[in-house]
Amino acid sequence: MSKDFRPWKIDEAQLLPASVQDYVPRDHLSRLIVALVREELDLSAIIGSYKSGLGQPPFEPRMMTALLLHGYASGIYSSRRIAKAAVERAGFMMIVAGDPPDFRTISEFRRRHLKALAGLFVQVLKLAERAGLVKLGHVALDGTKIKANASKHKAMSYERMKKREAELAAEVDGWLKAAEAADREEDRLLGEKRGEELPDWVADNQKRLEKIRQAKAELEAETKAAAEEEERRRAKAEEERKAAGRKKTGKPPAPPNREPAGKSQRNFTDPESRVLLTKDGYIQGFNAQAAVDGTAQIIVAHELTASMSDHGQLVPLIDAIASTLGRKPKETSADSGYLSEENLKALSERDIGAYIATGRAKHPTEVKRKLGGPLTQAMREKLKRAGRRSRYRLRKQIVEPVFGQIKQARGFRQFLLRGIDKVRAEWAMICTAHNLTKLATAA
Repeated sequence: MSKDFRPWKIDEAQLLPASVQDYVPRDHLSRLIVALVREELDLSAIIGSYKSGLGQPPFEPRMMTALLLHGYASGIYSSRRIAKAAVERAGFMMIVAGDPPDFRTISEFRRRHLKALAGLFVQVLKLAERAGLVKLGHVALDGTKIKANASKHKAMSYERMKKREAELAAEVDGWLKAAEAADREEDRLLGEKRGEELPDWVADNQKRLEKIRQAKAELEAETKAAAEEEERRRAKAEEERKAAGRKKTGKPPAPPNREPAGKSQRNFTDPESRVLLTKDGYIQGFNAQAAVDGTAQIIVAHELTASMSDHGQLVPLIDAIASTLGRKPKETSADSGYLSEENLKALSERDIGAYIATGRAKHPTEVKRKLGGPLTQAMREKLKRAGRRSRYRLRKQIVEPVFGQIKQARGFRQFLLRGIDKVRAEWAMICTAHNLTKLATAA
């Protein structure tokens, strides 16, 4: 007997569902996002920006917001891919109700309302708290390096800038002098000079020269500002030492450099990004930070910096939690990148239990390097006494999977926008989308 198959009714006419929402299951992520956008989220900052009644009516801001949020939560970030999904994927088709915007409209909506879209993080976080997904019993902190929308090969060191500036200036100056000499000779022979455009290579070299000079000036200004800040810090520390009557020990430190180091770099595509070291080598990127609650892996605070160092981000993240939710976590854990006497003191003053690694060894308490001050030594003893039962072990279970979900499951490995303010807002949208997926799982 031949095998019977279900009939393939590809050419059979069918009645459409009564509602576009019937295209997707009841527990689909897109349904949750639509419900939140229509009933819970305050979009007055976006809707209120449309004042003129002239021209064609724009797409509904709530629909556009839902479309972007669903794109980010589904691992689709570019405006072209979101526009493509709006005509191919059921969840997206349901959101746009069969009237998809083109990619330029999506891109312009995101650009115009970037700050307001980033601000949705707080609203979604409070919804997660209301749903019982945020307890602030244990919060783990970590950072991850993410590529900027710029190539590291488009960066140039300060030393190379000085050399290339001189070379380009000499090339352009030499051509201009030769052109002037030719003009004078033509004037002598022909009597009337005819104006000509500069050759393309000269115009290009002039543009490159201007960019190099601008980047060089910015590096010099940053270095000078950092040197002045360091001098103020040293002067303040000296005043405090004299007031406390402590003796001065050791050699006096060398004065801070007012000129950039030869290897200091500036990227011409995104000057605010930096070359950062990762376990896979160097990238041109940013350091994205997150504080994650241990109950359901909800991101309760986020930050973004161009610095390689993490330790300056601990206090801002902890304070952001208290500012947003009105209460602080009971305890927090972080790796050794966040370790400093100042950070341990700040956590103690805020009455937050701290579990911060004192080294980068496989077992954080077994690091052999010389430890810092008394608070660092006390932290090492605290972790050592608890052994395998230490609360520090929760860090890997809480925060590291979140970065895995963002970078592996949803494929976010490079920012689309440029400039640290825009990238910071884009990171806020990524964190918002992550929390939406957690809300959908718990719903």
